[in-house]
Amino acid sequence: MLTRLLIRNFKRFEEADIELGSPAVFIGPNNSGKTASSQALALWEIGLKQWLEFKGGGTSRSNGDGQRPGVTVNRRDLVAVSVPEARLLWMNLRYQQVRTVNGKAKREPVRIEVTVEGVHDGVAWASGMGFDYSNEESIRCRPVPGAKGSFDNDHVIPDEARQVQVAYLPPMSGLAANETRIDPGAVRVGEGRTAEVLRNLCHTVHSQSNDDCRRIVGHVQSRFGVELQMPVYVPGRGEIIISCLERENEFDLSSSGRGLQQTLLLWAYMHAHKGSVLLLDESDAHLEVLRQRRMYGLLTDEARISGSQIIAAGHSEVWLNEAAGRDIVVAFTGAPHRIDGQGSQALKSLTTVGFEHYQQTEQTGWVLYLEGSTDLVLLQSLAKRLDHKASLHALERPFVQYVKDQPRKVQRHFHGLRDAFPNLKGVALFDRLPRHPELTPIRALMWTCREIENHVCSRSVLIRYARSTGIVASASDLPPETVGQTGLFSSLEADRRERMMIRSIDEVEPALHQLGKGMPWEPDTKVSDEFLTPLFRNCFARLELSNLMAKKSFHELARYLEVDEIDPEVVEKLDAIAGVAAEAASLRAM
Repeated sequence: MLTRLLIRNFKRFEEADIELGSPAVFIGPNNSGKTASSQALALWEIGLKQWLEFKGGGTSRSNGDGQRPGVTVNRRDLVAVSVPEARLLWMNLRYQQVRTVNGKAKREPVRIEVTVEGVHDGVAWASGMGFDYSNEESIRCRPVPGAKGSFDNDHVIPDEARQVQVAYLPPMSGLAANETRIDPGAVRVGEGRTAEVLRNLCHTVHSQSNDDCRRIVGHVQSRFGVELQMPVYVPGRGEIIISCLERENEFDLSSSGRGLQQTLLLWAYMHAHKGSVLLLDESDAHLEVLRQRRMYGLLTDEARISGSQIIAAGHSEVWLNEAAGRDIVVAFTGAPHRIDGQGSQALKSLTTVGFEHYQQTEQTGWVLYLEGSTDLVLLQSLAKRLDHKASLHALERPFVQYVKDQPRKVQRHFHGLRDAFPNLKGVALFDRLPRHPELTPIRALMWTCREIENHVCSRSVLIRYARSTGIVASASDLPPETVGQTGLFSSLEADRRERMMIRSIDEVEPALHQLGKGMPWEPDTKVSDEFLTPLFRNCFARLELSNLMAKKSFHELARYLEVDEIDPEVVEKLDAIAGVAAEAASLRAM
């Protein structure tokens, strides 16, 4: 059984240490490295087999210069790790590095290293393979030191490593209508051509063991309601035929559902190649939720019977929860790490957190939770008006999540990230809620007024805004004699805008009060929707202009606040946000 996988410089991994078991389930967002890990293991086996084929006994003796010769692996031989050119195997495409030796620049290869550890009959073993870039069509591989023990001139690949058979099984995309018999040793499965081998695998199982074949037929009958017929080889056509019976109707296997075909492929492969390591990629893709739970148990049971080891990568919530309580689960959120027993929490990570969030967490170390995007720009505007340098720096490019008025969303998102980044810091700022949220260890803040817009809503601010050049009138809106007279134009237009704003306030304010919503200057009023929105609509209509102050633009009012008019609570909230950002920065610097 394989117990550990160590990867260096391969695809998205600079360095990774992944615990394995039987079975092991890889979970994580898209583009987080699940498939790359399986491909690294497949690459290790390809390199190992090539080395053994070309070097016979597997001894790696060095040349006179201390360099151990490698064997060439053609890119086209990497059937389980298909890439259009070899350099795409390297992290950041960097297959060379420049080092300064005795004052001179020297180019050195960047080596991909994949080391596998395992246990066989109670004995631990380790075997590593290194890969160097040759050209776009080929790479060279050679053994490298295992994680345990040193590498000397007479290093021999362990017998246990030689016996490992790895099969990379991507999801099926359908089944070919006809399938010829394939000679033993043909690859195809590793090439991703699983649709061309299913009947062959069933025929192999049937030839090797009637018991295994009958058990698989029974599973198909009980789980899919389909009676699978025994494979038949037709020599005249060189084809293998498998029929199915459903409600007394006979049809070809190619007419069955994708879920049945995919599951049958896995059962058949592990019995046709007993003792193999099966790398399953999204193998649950064609199964509905009710069957996913049953299939996970059946696959793991059949793996034990056949002596196979399953390493499965996917997104299935059902598989995750099934595996979390009893098997090895590795989360690919941040550095790959084991999370057994945390199925429900890991599930929250998958359903609420995308891969880009983990990237931003790595860059910032903290998360800011706000109700909406207008809150962020208003905070930024207030910080700028106060010249609050600490918060200006923190709010310049924050990792921000918008959660409306739902503290539970904060908890789900934060703890999903914290599973990968234990030192993560967070601060949440809400409009006034019925009660103060408890979000430990996140710092939870709440405005004492109804919402942040209350802090920029006053009669004096609105009049300053109206007099400003923020509302631009065209020359056709003014008397002809004033056109071209800049000073007079500005003064007359400012006076006109102030009058229109005052009239609008005097009209909307009593209407708001009459509706029982309070006065706009009171902290309990939801001013953004109930006062400012109708106010600006009224004012711009009086000015015979399009409304330039939708809710998303209310942050502009902060520019017209006098510093001594800004409520101390604003400074308090900005201090808190800046403090969390500074704490995260100090932890990242350690």
